[in-house]
Amino acid sequence: MISRLQLTTQMELLVLASMGASTFLLFVLPHSPMAQPWPLIAGYLIAAVVGVNCDYWIADPIIATATAVGVSVFLMHFLHALHPPAAATAMIAVIGLPEHSTIAWQFVYAVVLINAGGLLVLSLVINNLLPGRYYPQRDSHHKHHQQFINKTDDRLLLNEDDFHWALSQMETVIDVSETDLVDLYEFAAEHAEQRNLNPKNKN
Repeated sequence: MISRLQLTTQMELLVLASMGASTFLLFVLPHSPMAQPWPLIAGYLIAAVVGVNCDYWIADPIIATATAVGVSVFLMHFLHALHPPAAATAMIAVIGLPEHSTIAWQFVYAVVLINAGGLLVLSLVINNLLPGRYYPQRDSHHKHHQQFINKTDDRLLLNEDDFHWALSQMETVIDVSETDLVDLYEFAAEHAEQRNLNPKNKN
């Protein structure tokens, strides 16, 4: 942890575990919509604030924990700030902090925000130093995207709006952007075209 409060050893381990899951997302899946700066910072802030409030206002720890996680996930979804590890932070705020203590509010800025901010800075530096990576995700297509559009029949061409509509029909959250889906579609279409032009080449 970057910041430390006078908390129990168990609390420190729980916070570290939450940030560890975020580290996996930011460095293994840096192009994931859930690993972008807004979901990272906003997700943790929402979860920490909701968790501390639930701990303060709801006496039963079981109900407080369930409410904290549920409300946090709902607000993250509503604000387009889904970051799964942050949900664990809402739980930590209820079960790991002293009840009705000033430490609880310090937890929001002195632990959660400083750790999330530090992780974001490291991700910006390291991911952009590695070849073939960039962070945050840029809403841009592959280099020959325009060439693909120019040579493709408009009746067969799918774009971001089509994929956005298709994703809206799914009854689940799919961790991929419309831009990435368009690129995958275009690469697959080009590969199919090359395969049809040269049937002997099946690879």
